[in-house]
Amino acid sequence: AEDGFTVQDFELWWLLIFPVFFGLGWLAARVDMREVLGQAKHVPASYFTGLQALVDDETDRAAAALAEVVRHQPRAAELQVALARLYRKRGEHDLAIRQLTRLLQDHADDLTPSQRDAARFELAQNFLRAGLVDRAEEILVKLGQGALAHEARKCLLEIYQQERNWPRAIELARELKSEDFSFQHELAQYHCELAQGALIKSDFDGARHHVADALAASRRSCRASLIAGDIHLAQGEVEEAIRAWQGIESQNPDYLSLAAERLLDAYERQGRAAEGVVLLRGYLRSYPQLELLDVLYPKIAALHGDAAALEFLRETVRGRPSLTGLGRLIEAQLPGLEPEQRVDADVARTLVQSHGKRLNVYRCKRCNFRSKVFFWHCPACGEWESFTPNRTETQ
Repeated sequence: AEDGFTVQDFELWWLLIFPVFFGLGWLAARVDMREVLGQAKHVPASYFTGLQALVDDETDRAAAALAEVVRHQPRAAELQVALARLYRKRGEHDLAIRQLTRLLQDHADDLTPSQRDAARFELAQNFLRAGLVDRAEEILVKLGQGALAHEARKCLLEIYQQERNWPRAIELARELKSEDFSFQHELAQYHCELAQGALIKSDFDGARHHVADALAASRRSCRASLIAGDIHLAQGEVEEAIRAWQGIESQNPDYLSLAAERLLDAYERQGRAAEGVVLLRGYLRSYPQLELLDVLYPKIAALHGDAAALEFLRETVRGRPSLTGLGRLIEAQLPGLEPEQRVDADVARTLVQSHGKRLNVYRCKRCNFRSKVFFWHCPACGEWESFTPNRTETQ
């Protein structure tokens, strides 16, 4: 009986505890809601105006509204950094720099270490965009050991690329290398830049060393093979140069067009010009490229005559029609036409060639930037090896 009383007593206590728990939860919720509502009353209306403007993508109205909030709450560090980022997006770097400088000077004691680092990082970004590279670098170097170390080093890498400080860029890219991003293309290009500089100075040993490092970073570096061939040719090693340039086919055949003239010149030095033409015609059949057509046509005309060059043009244009090829085909047939026909054909040639020239561009595969000149490093988005090595005729 005593044991039964204990069990009943225990269950009774549980029945009494449940309402107590529910009551405490209800009371806590009421207190929290009062606190939230009380805080909401102190949020300036400009804050919500700014958020609505951001949603509507009206950055000018958003910047003005958030600047009003910051004026009333100068210690709101996260909001100040967000507003500075908005200024940077709008290209108003001077406003962002003034605001962040004032925050770091006047309210430094109120900032947590993470808030201070975020403000400094944003300030460095604005210095960089404003062209004040030295001041940006000074801040980023100090941030290189903190919570924002990875982001700071990536910005430093951008600076070293702009300054063409390739040794420092190589060192930093190796530090940033991870399983997610190997930086193999970047490292290969940095070494190629050094190799090109050494070759210009006739430092062949240094150039070879950097080419080897480039290929160690990326075995598919076509630029390294191009420079390797240039080094061999400069030292009279013509056969080795030809082998280096032919190796591009196994790396990426799209880049063969960059080696086309080099190959023809090398074969000509050896008295084997016709063999070089046969090699490039084989490349053109396997990998149709406008640049190969431009290089081959005058060489075939010089070696085998205008009739053979005309037949080559017909074969190529029929196989892969292009405005550039069509313009050359019309031009090649002009001498054999009657005077009246020649006038009409010349008008057609001019029209086709001018339109083809306008469309004929190199294009960045990442940002779609178009240029009449080939770049290894896209001047618009900063990506390496993103430019198509062959011109296109598309809008």
